[in-house]
Amino acid sequence: MSRYRGPRLKKIRRLGALPGLTNKRPRAGNDPRNQSRSVKKSQYRIRLEEKQKLRFHYGLTERQLLKYVHIAGKAKGSTGQVLLQLLEMRLDNILFRLGMASTIPAARQFVNHRHILVNGHIVDIPSYRCKPGDIITVKDEQKSKALIQKSLDSSSHQELPSHLILQPFQYKGLVNQIIDSKWVGLKIKELLVVEYYSRQT
Repeated sequence: MSRYRGPRLKKIRRLGALPGLTNKRPRAGNDPRNQSRSVKKSQYRIRLEEKQKLRFHYGLTERQLLKYVHIAGKAKGSTGQVLLQLLEMRLDNILFRLGMASTIPAARQFVNHRHILVNGHIVDIPSYRCKPGDIITVKDEQKSKALIQKSLDSSSHQELPSHLILQPFQYKGLVNQIIDSKWVGLKIKELLVVEYYSRQT
């Protein structure tokens, strides 16, 4: 299954807030969660929706997400927590969390178009896994800086996660540690995602 390119508000209406997918919000009247319908969800559907939230927020294909679940399962610690750490430390997500991009798809485009440097080298792979000590900067070109500045100006100035430092006037971000679980940018029950995949295999 390829990356989702369809209507984004449709996914938000079904799954709830997905800040990485889009910064738009559905109209109050169109939000099905505001309607008084008592639909009993099956356990499978609950797990599926949590998995879909994770997938659409981070902009992953089914195969990519499954690969991350396998990597997290082999690592020490809670599989769900490790999975979220792996996804949060992706370069496209780091740019989004720094406010250098308005959404994760926008961050992915900046990376693909070679506007972003990590430790002084151009990186054009959005899934690049950032490590503590990595310095993320913008290519020293007027076009690149103008694109990032536009995102910085329009960002909602939410509190920056503790594992990131932003120097906006230098177009620079620093990863100073592995993300703490309380700073994950998506409200999700990661254990249900792990359970979903454990039942699939």
